[in-house]
Amino acid sequence: MKKKMNYLVLLLTFIFMVGCTNVEDTATTDKESDPKVAATENSDIKSEKEEVSVDAVEEPEVEETSTRANEEEFAGYDILEVDGGDLSGTRQPNVVADIGFGERVYWAFTNEYGQLVRVIAEEITLQDDSTETVTSSGRYYSDEAKVTGVESDVLDEGHVIADSLGGVSNAYNITPQDSTLNRHGDQAYMEKSIRDAGGATNFEAIITYPDTETQIPSSYKYTYTLMGNEIVDTFDNVNPDEVNESLGLTGDKDSKSKSASSFTNEGDQDLSSVDTNGNGQVTIAEAKAAGYSMPITSDHWLYKYMQDNDNDGMVGE
Repeated sequence: MKKKMNYLVLLLTFIFMVGCTNVEDTATTDKESDPKVAATENSDIKSEKEEVSVDAVEEPEVEETSTRANEEEFAGYDILEVDGGDLSGTRQPNVVADIGFGERVYWAFTNEYGQLVRVIAEEITLQDDSTETVTSSGRYYSDEAKVTGVESDVLDEGHVIADSLGGVSNAYNITPQDSTLNRHGDQAYMEKSIRDAGGATNFEAIITYPDTETQIPSSYKYTYTLMGNEIVDTFDNVNPDEVNESLGLTGDKDSKSKSASSFTNEGDQDLSSVDTNGNGQVTIAEAKAAGYSMPITSDHWLYKYMQDNDNDGMVGE
């Protein structure tokens, strides 16, 4: 009897196990056969994968450095588009305008009085007459903007950034500048230095006025980098010949300015007027006292009398 009972228990256990297995198989089969259930589960799995993927891949931080720098630089100014050859002499106040010809980007700023007070350029790119259309005189335009003051017989329509350096000719790049200064003085010397170096970087011009009414500057300060050397050139908007004469540095009224002498190979000038101690050597201080602007380059007549410690072709940079 006991033996029969054991068989019965085993039989019932077997039946129960078979029944559970069938239930599980049926449930699984039902899920697989029900497209709604399968789709829901697949959707849940896909969502989980997408969440993991989004979390795992971090979006790179895009830094628009130049744009951000421009926004900070231009705070408080309106950006104005002006044709490069616009001859109108008027400027709008508190604006910034691109005065670079073609693809160049040179920025000019005005103050609340419409005076041109600052010009900046990350890189000065020289004019290329092999790819750019220029006049026979080497200019992009046949004339320059008529800023108030240029009607004077002694003032030029002076470019802050010259045609040869890629500047346009509208009022945001023109100031009334002393003719001798513009053609033969410090302004011309600065432009030649940049051309000779094949361009410049980190260019900035600060333009100062005697009052808020005039458009004729009283002085200029140029800062730029040539061949790794930072140059700072400051000069007044005056005739350098008259200044040199008042300082007793010229023999007569017809003498060329000392700044102009750096553009020719006319031979030595009067060394004694610069070499104040008569030792045959000229120091930077002596050259500046004689009215010469720095740097003195290797094509300048004074260069051979000065000490170029780093042998880079410039003294006083």
